[in-house]
Amino acid sequence: MMSQEQNDLITRTGPKDPCGKLMRSYWQPAALVDELEGARPIRPVKLLGENLVLFRDESGRYGLIDRHCAHRGADLAFGRLEHGGLRCAFHGWLFDANGQCIETPAEPKESKLCQNIRQRSYPVVEKSGILWAYLGEGEPPAFPELDCFVAPGTHTFAFKGHMACNWLQALEVGIDPAHASYLHRFFEDEDTSTAYGKQFRGASAGSDLPMTKILREYDRPIINVEHTEYGLRLIALREIDEERTHVRVTNQLFPHGFVIPMSTEMTITQWHVPVDDENCYWYAIFTSYSNPVDKQKMREQRLELYELPDYKSRKNRSNDYGFDPHEQQTATYTGMGTDINVHDQWAVESMGAIQDRTKEHLGSSDKAIVQYRRLLRQEIEKVSGGEKPMLFLDEANARSIQGPATMDGIGPTRGWETYWMEVDVKRRRGAPWTAPVPKDIADNVHRLTAAE
Repeated sequence: MMSQEQNDLITRTGPKDPCGKLMRSYWQPAALVDELEGARPIRPVKLLGENLVLFRDESGRYGLIDRHCAHRGADLAFGRLEHGGLRCAFHGWLFDANGQCIETPAEPKESKLCQNIRQRSYPVVEKSGILWAYLGEGEPPAFPELDCFVAPGTHTFAFKGHMACNWLQALEVGIDPAHASYLHRFFEDEDTSTAYGKQFRGASAGSDLPMTKILREYDRPIINVEHTEYGLRLIALREIDEERTHVRVTNQLFPHGFVIPMSTEMTITQWHVPVDDENCYWYAIFTSYSNPVDKQKMREQRLELYELPDYKSRKNRSNDYGFDPHEQQTATYTGMGTDINVHDQWAVESMGAIQDRTKEHLGSSDKAIVQYRRLLRQEIEKVSGGEKPMLFLDEANARSIQGPATMDGIGPTRGWETYWMEVDVKRRRGAPWTAPVPKDIADNVHRLTAAE
């Protein structure tokens, strides 16, 4: 258990909150590039509790500025894109991508008023299908050399989804290896050849065993947590028999992301980004190490659940997440359909807008949660003391964070420690793009053996 003060410290991300100052030390996903396609590339954005408007001007520059006009507070999300900026529909004041007012047309012709008017603005960059914003002070950090940023656009796909709860409980479900055996349990296994684009539906590497069968029948994983330069590495072991063990390697990417295997050929890098303290978006980049991503299929699969323009789930609290008691008896553990995003959404939203951690009771299977919260408090204290937090990188050190390595497969019960690394390295070396081998993995794998 923790005190209410401790819970507030690690959940609240407003401009004056200690955790909010930490979050502002990093680039944050602000929107999908897709959201600014079309004839009117203007999009209201709420990020870390701040009301902003995102736009792309005629020259292709992105701007992210305060949503309410510096003149008399009208909503710039209804503005007009013209003459090199975003023009307020109230009196025609025009702001460029840097927030500088460049025209005040209702004023006298000789007026110099606009020279001294500046709308608060934040830098924006496009990377792997996502528009990233930096809301902090000073120079922004460099991006680490993650696979999802290194892979070509043909081999990545970005999407997002809304959750009506605090960012922390949404993140914590992704670094909890034990929950998948229950929350995502299916009573019957599907044909793994039709699993493209679906998590936990394919076969594990090195076998023809469906992941659904492994999760269902081996529900007491041994969980190892390792501290790394980028956050945490989580290794969940499910012993099949004396000779074989299922190994699943995932990563917590500080501050609010994780990297997990989706299938033998694809990973998911996902961030849980605070809209405010009671809402968040997950942003995911799917990265393929083999064939180009079928973006149309991936998008169509996800739009079956998420509605545009806000990427909110069609199954939600208002309709009991599609709960069917007959299905719960016969087909799935939750009775909420086969999309695991719905399962996760129910779990974290059912905790309340901000989970009351003063009432929880953690067990040994929650060791990753415990370690992450300690890490989070540690880095909040560093920023509060004027230090730079972990993974705040300059250009010279950006390449020091690569990968990270993931794996989901069945290997030897004796020797799994090296096996999972070999599987990851083999996939990287076979990729049609240059997938870097993380140094800590390369140092431990001198040749491919069991993985081949």
